[in-house]
Amino acid sequence: MAVQKKQKKPIETKEELLKLYHDMLLIRRFEEKSGQLYGMGLIGGFCHLYIGQEAVVVGLEAVANEGDKRITGYRDHGHMLACGMNPSGVMAELAGRSGGFSKGKGGSMHMFSLEKHFYGGHGIVGAQVPIGAGIAFADKYLESDNVTFTYFGDGAANQGQVHEAFNMASLWSLPVIFVIENNQYAMGTSLKRASSTPELYTRGQAFGISGEAVDGMNVLEVKKAGLHAVEVCRKGNGPYILEMKTYRYRGHSMSDPAKYRTRDEVQKVRKEQDPIDHLRDVLLKYKFASEEEIKSIDNEIKKSVKEASDFAQESPEPHPDELWTDIYR
Repeated sequence: MAVQKKQKKPIETKEELLKLYHDMLLIRRFEEKSGQLYGMGLIGGFCHLYIGQEAVVVGLEAVANEGDKRITGYRDHGHMLACGMNPSGVMAELAGRSGGFSKGKGGSMHMFSLEKHFYGGHGIVGAQVPIGAGIAFADKYLESDNVTFTYFGDGAANQGQVHEAFNMASLWSLPVIFVIENNQYAMGTSLKRASSTPELYTRGQAFGISGEAVDGMNVLEVKKAGLHAVEVCRKGNGPYILEMKTYRYRGHSMSDPAKYRTRDEVQKVRKEQDPIDHLRDVLLKYKFASEEEIKSIDNEIKKSVKEASDFAQESPEPHPDELWTDIYR
């Protein structure tokens, strides 16, 4: 990955920049705590952390309107937090407790919030993409100006159903933004070994879908690209593809030792491109915030994450009767 370009003074207000910083740091601290609880055996099953990719979802949520929808794959905790889902409810769900958003039955990969228009994490690779197009179809049918953010990874981009969704979305000019979170590795296989087209945003060209590649490690660049994408879709000229070139610091899941890449590679990205450190430097350089303000945000988030952890551990396990609720019979 290329070294980040120097950042010009942003046009956002102090409040907007601090919110971007807060939301990215919340995801980072939440995921770090999730990793700890998983190691303690308090979170079971699969657990895919979003550490390193925070700028993607935070930047796009910054341009979302009330009523806009979002759907993603199984690396989904960051998306939940960014759209405003309560950290305590998310953490309780990770722990399989009744206080979770899906009453402890969805776990890490399958949470849902109708209130926040979050239509779930999905465990089947690429399965959420045609569903996202369907949600966008519903909004077009109802003649709303809402858009749907449909997130998937570079590995899922090779799935056949993704291309079927591209075709239908283009055919009906659906207001859907296909967000490819290209974190360079599909499970343990690098993009270079898995894709004949390294520029994934061009995958829509055969269907007449415009798109662009974005520095997914720079939240301000993500927000800028997001503003353009939502404008295209709200005007009825969707769909649109955003390829977010990002990077995950941890393995594919908590069970992945990530031996397919070097420690030096990961540390180089952390040092040169970390999205949170980058925005922190911008805040300080242009005097949008002081060291004390930034430290206060960090302390506030640590307190919030601890409360979420405590809530998850104190929340009871689901009652056996829950086996028969919220299912098709």
